[in-house]
Amino acid sequence: MLFAQKILNWFHYNGRKNLPWQKKNIYLIWISEIMLQQTQVNTVIPYFNRFKKKFPTLLSLAKAKIDEILYLWSGLGYYQRAHNIHKTAIIIQKKYNGIFPKNINEVKKLPGIGPSTAGAILSFAYNFGYAILDSNIKRILIRYHLINIHNKKKKQLDSILWDLINQYLPIHHSNKFNQSMMDIGSLICTNKFPNCSICPLNNNCNYSYNKFDQIKKKYQKKDKFGILFSIIQYKNSFFLKKQNHISIWKGLFYFPITCFSIPINQWKEIKKKNNIIIPPFIHYISNLKLYILTQIIKIKKKNKDKLDKLKKIWYNIFLNKKIGIPAPVKKIFIILKKKIQENNMKKNNKRIIFCSFFKKKKEGLDYPFFPGEIGQKIYQEISKKAWTYWLKKQTKIINEKKLNMFLDQDRIYLEKKMKKFLFN
Repeated sequence: MLFAQKILNWFHYNGRKNLPWQKKNIYLIWISEIMLQQTQVNTVIPYFNRFKKKFPTLLSLAKAKIDEILYLWSGLGYYQRAHNIHKTAIIIQKKYNGIFPKNINEVKKLPGIGPSTAGAILSFAYNFGYAILDSNIKRILIRYHLINIHNKKKKQLDSILWDLINQYLPIHHSNKFNQSMMDIGSLICTNKFPNCSICPLNNNCNYSYNKFDQIKKKYQKKDKFGILFSIIQYKNSFFLKKQNHISIWKGLFYFPITCFSIPINQWKEIKKKNNIIIPPFIHYISNLKLYILTQIIKIKKKNKDKLDKLKKIWYNIFLNKKIGIPAPVKKIFIILKKKIQENNMKKNNKRIIFCSFFKKKKEGLDYPFFPGEIGQKIYQEISKKAWTYWLKKQTKIINEKKLNMFLDQDRIYLEKKMKKFLFN
């Protein structure tokens, strides 16, 4: 049976057909293909859904500010992709009147779109006969033909693989073929532990037959360097800057940093001795290994000079300003937020809150009386005194109506009465 036919047969029964971007919408297909560059499908899906909701059309994306885009992209990594889609949206809006081009040569000229991504976009949007050559498909071809990759330069290897995939690409159903190849590469012909027994190509695959992995590359050591974040704090606000020290965080806001080299033995000693609020931690990005230290500098007054809000801001961690922030900074903010909340609880044994029953500020509850949304609402909005009033009323209702608290219908009835009493 032909290579392509085996791939299409497998797709018919096993291929992924319900991904959120699998619609005949070239704009959404383009966004998904950019997000999927060097990123797994399961990671991309929640980011894609949020992005689609915020920017449903190319026009809405072209009109957006880069900070809005980076905010939604935060945590997905490879932030140059976010910059590229913004540039591309503006180009298409101006040069092509907001219509995504169908000519592959025009598509390849757009920022961040190479031959493989261009082929994917046009194949999935219009079923045009263009092949895809992402890392998953490369791995299948190298194993299938048992190609020795160690004695070939990248351009030479890519040329060989493009020739092969173009030979295998069927005249009809190129979109299904491409999707199936990517699915097989990510789900079956995986990098470390390929499951050859269920692969549709196993009978003719040289790798499966010889049980010898030619695709394994020489181990690439990650570049290592240390980062010291200087965390300048004024009450609940923290000073952030857009900086160019690290190109992988281009356009994102983060603390002022100092980069340094650090021996592994020294790092181990630092971790043992360090008892500060934010323990030292390691963050991985692609081929980088970042050793992260922090120092917190609390100030009593802000500098009166006006900040350039495009480059420097005071970020209040309780207001959730929509800007792009790197993953390690998000991690630090989670720790700081928790610490601030704990300190506030220690300082204020009595919580003064607005009570809807008395329609004025009252002493708040010290703990929620029962879990769930209603319990949370009581905890946040109802004073101790109001709750005491309700307990008396509740007892009266139970006795008068002869309610059985083991019955769902009686509990629902009492809950409605409670909502009306406390919140109306």
